Amino acid sequence: MTLNICVAQLNFVVGDMAGNARKIIDAAHTAHARGVRLLLTPELALCGYAAEDLFLRPAFVDACDDALKTVALETSMLKGLHIVVGHPSRLAGAPAEARRERSVSVAGLYNAASVVTEGQVTHTYAKRELPNYQVFDERRYFVPGQDTCVFDVMGQEGQCVRVGLLICEDAWFDAPAADAKAAGAELLAVINASPFHTGKGGEREATMRDRVLATGLPLVYAHLVGGQDEIVFEGRSFVLAADGGLAGRAISFEETLFDVSFARRAEGWHIQASTDRVHSQEADLWHALVLGVRDYLGKNGFPGAILGLSGGIDSALVLAIAVDALGRERVRTVMMPSPYTADISWIDAREMARRLGVRYDEIAIAPQFEAFKASLAREFAGLPEDTTEENLQARIRGTLLMALSNKFGSMVLTTGNKSEMATGYCTLYGDMAGGFAVIKDVVKTMVFRLARWRNAHDPYGTGANPIPERIITRPPSAELRADQKDQDSLPEYAVLDAIIERYMENDQSPASIVAEGYAQADVEKVVRLIRINEYKRRQAPVGIRVTHRSFGKDWRYPITSKYRA
Repeated sequence: MTLNICVAQLNFVVGDMAGNARKIIDAAHTAHARGVRLLLTPELALCGYAAEDLFLRPAFVDACDDALKTVALETSMLKGLHIVVGHPSRLAGAPAEARRERSVSVAGLYNAASVVTEGQVTHTYAKRELPNYQVFDERRYFVPGQDTCVFDVMGQEGQCVRVGLLICEDAWFDAPAADAKAAGAELLAVINASPFHTGKGGEREATMRDRVLATGLPLVYAHLVGGQDEIVFEGRSFVLAADGGLAGRAISFEETLFDVSFARRAEGWHIQASTDRVHSQEADLWHALVLGVRDYLGKNGFPGAILGLSGGIDSALVLAIAVDALGRERVRTVMMPSPYTADISWIDAREMARRLGVRYDEIAIAPQFEAFKASLAREFAGLPEDTTEENLQARIRGTLLMALSNKFGSMVLTTGNKSEMATGYCTLYGDMAGGFAVIKDVVKTMVFRLARWRNAHDPYGTGANPIPERIITRPPSAELRADQKDQDSLPEYAVLDAIIERYMENDQSPASIVAEGYAQADVEKVVRLIRINEYKRRQAPVGIRVTHRSFGKDWRYPITSKYRA
């Protein structure tokens, strides 16, 4: 007996119920023509993930209900095909404690998946384990399900296979899978929307392997792909054999219809599927950043991107990502030299723009800088120049970029990295001005690693070695005063980034970081800078999350606080 399963690893748009339904319908027709009997779509595919407070709007849920009916109607002629559709659902019987909760959960809204077969919804399963950590906030919107869902799918030879359905977080706990097996499941189908961060793909496969070994059942993991605001989903759907071995893995960061064939033999299931290799950390990060830029601008209707190209490593990296994401014809660069801009910055910026074939303009800011100083001369009389004058330069540049954005409609991409965001080494309404912070969650040491990786690879065919070598090797500088270097006021980046990782990402105490061998003065300085610059980060544009803790939904610290540890 053979059962053909297809994972619709697709890129859905939040709130585009009609478009998402059409993607599911088209995938169903394609899969059915291939002999598929079970099509899996990702978690909440019908409305997109994560819809956040749209779930609080009754009309939004009504539109999802209508879209599910459309899927059922337009796949009714596909004989023998079972389609698992992720969607929000109002189900009767919400437990009393859930009814007392605030928000839409008083009406019993569930994170659900329905099985659609020949025009009918035959089963609806409600997610039991609701995550409420990192970027997740599902208990705000949903109540947990209580039941188990096991349904029959007819294989090619007329024999049934009993499939146990789970939704994402359910499979990270023992009970839902064990209950499905107890109800007769012969294989597990898990639909997911699990945000990317470095190393998460391996974590998922390891956890699902634990689930397989505990139940003795093979498992198909259907995952979302695409960017949604600050989060990215990388796809990388997979299938595990009953012994925990990897039987197949879909390509990462791309839409695909991932086919899996299960053949029942005397010795157990024989599984056939293609297997994409595991990629390097730099490769995964690059593809995540490219997908994040492409979808943020594309799904929000921006015609292109514009950025300030300084001749430094951060703007160079953002430019390379933007070109890979959008194509050279949709990316514009502006060099805005000040009196402190080195000649090599001009030369390297021009050269990089030439290599990538993007539009490059130069707008000198010296006249505006002098005009600002003249306007403030009386107020600043007798006072030495300091960061005030440095910030004026950054704010002039931000104003010019935003003016070009307003006039031509392109999105301003900011170029600040995570090390700068952590320590406040950035200027409000200056280099922080813009609409999307591409490398907001990439520390400086990784910026250099990504630049090296991109120069050694050309994954999107936009040109090899796009970043001039001198941009990578020269000491970083904001070039806002004479002979300025980043390390004039910050620890070496290897030290800085290690402290940020321990304190900000892993919640280690300053004392424990010092105990690991870091200088107490460095630790105290970095921790203080992180603490006092929260007000800046609150005003920063949204940026792509690529670590397990970013300065976004993962980081919710008060601006006003006397806590110092």
